[in-house]
Amino acid sequence: MALVKVLKNKAFFRRYQVKKRRRLQGKTDYKARRKMVRQDKNKFNNKKYRLIVRFTNRKVIMQLAYATVMGDILVAQAISTELEKFGIPAGYKNYSAAYATGLLMARRVLKKFGLDETFKGKEAIDGEDYHVEDEENEDRKPFKCILDAGLQTTCSGARIWGALKGAVDGGLHVPHNNRNFPGYTAPDEKGAEPQYDAEAHKEKIFGGHVKDYMESMAEEDPTKYEAHFAKYIAGDIDADKMEDMYSSAHEKIRADPDYTPKDKKGTTFTKDDETYTGSDGSSHKRFKKLSLQQRRDKVAAKIAKALAAATEE
Repeated sequence: MALVKVLKNKAFFRRYQVKKRRRLQGKTDYKARRKMVRQDKNKFNNKKYRLIVRFTNRKVIMQLAYATVMGDILVAQAISTELEKFGIPAGYKNYSAAYATGLLMARRVLKKFGLDETFKGKEAIDGEDYHVEDEENEDRKPFKCILDAGLQTTCSGARIWGALKGAVDGGLHVPHNNRNFPGYTAPDEKGAEPQYDAEAHKEKIFGGHVKDYMESMAEEDPTKYEAHFAKYIAGDIDADKMEDMYSSAHEKIRADPDYTPKDKKGTTFTKDDETYTGSDGSSHKRFKKLSLQQRRDKVAAKIAKALAAATEE
């Protein structure tokens, strides 16, 4: 029998250190975070802002934050579900919604710091490459932040680049290039010039891909179309009105990017052993943790009921 070297011996476990909690949970890439947070000593206490972009199953969340010893401090936030008040009734996680959320985030941040009149961004949205730092302004420097993509895959054409493009067109200085934007084509040979089709990027910004999908589904399966795009239909929006909807939303975002919280209903709840009862007349059943014996009795009752039903058949 061959000899096997024992690697995880007593010495290994003596110097073993447990990973950080968010590393164990798979939520934070600490190697990337250290690079984004690290600050030079001669810039002590200068805030290094991060533009955080995260996607859930239903929405896009964008935040502007900077790191301190006590933890991250949040400066501003924009969520794609806020686009409802700007005339976008649904589709809060696609590329177009990510762009609109990035635009909302940029205008909100610049207004908070009093830079919204100095840096207007790119008002004519045509998909062309734009960098606010290239504009000549002797009075103020543009507001700079770096993109925090987290654990998301940063492949070519990903939705995160829509959020980045919206923030850049809104007037934020985020270092980037157009290599991962839709419409970019890498050179075939070494030394050749790459190609960038701004029209292809513009089509994604204004929901051209959603428009094509709506048209094809309306022709092939009208019943599925009515169910799938029910919120668009309720808002009187079809494939032909898609571009107008997004362009109108962009104008409204620039006009008033402030966050307006919803009015609280003021509902109060009282509880007893069985239910929660609200002041608006609603009631909710309280779920209590069952003991081991109660769980066993519950399972035994189900088995007995199933056997009785089988016997009757």
